[in-house]
Amino acid sequence: MTLEELNNLPFEQQTAEFTKCCGAHNWVNKMVASNPYTSANALLETADSEWLKCTEEDGLEAFTHHPKIGDVKSLAAKYGNTKDWASNEQKEVESASKEAIKKLAHLNKVYEDRFGFIFIVCATGKSAEEMLEILESRLDNDYNDEVKIAMGEQHKITVLRLKKLLS
Repeated sequence: MTLEELNNLPFEQQTAEFTKCCGAHNWVNKMVASNPYTSANALLETADSEWLKCTEEDGLEAFTHHPKIGDVKSLAAKYGNTKDWASNEQKEVESASKEAIKKLAHLNKVYEDRFGFIFIVCATGKSAEEMLEILESRLDNDYNDEVKIAMGEQHKITVLRLKKLLS
């Protein structure tokens, strides 16, 4: 989709396209309200500035729009509108050993039990082993630090998806 096409979409379609990039409705509403965008850079700058205004609640809402790392089954069932992007972002997990996937699933559960939300990482280009290392390193964080880290990872994902949207 071109920037012009995005700018000219009806409200409901713009909302749907931005929601594919980030599931925080406050962020999505601000992105739609800021339209039209004069350039891709203006769109990305708005995305950055509006994400910085988001609250912890917004971040937690955005996290609910992601499958768990390695949970290929949920991609199709729950995340149909982003499954192609998410599966591509997690493509390195597909070639991981069964042991690595099993450990990833276990640590995802440990993480979610500890923090109350799923493990969020910008998975693009990362192997399952790299994501395991990152997940293990973040398990000892305190809640407030981890929410901030996860929100930073969410924003990286959002920016990548905005770029995919315009390609």
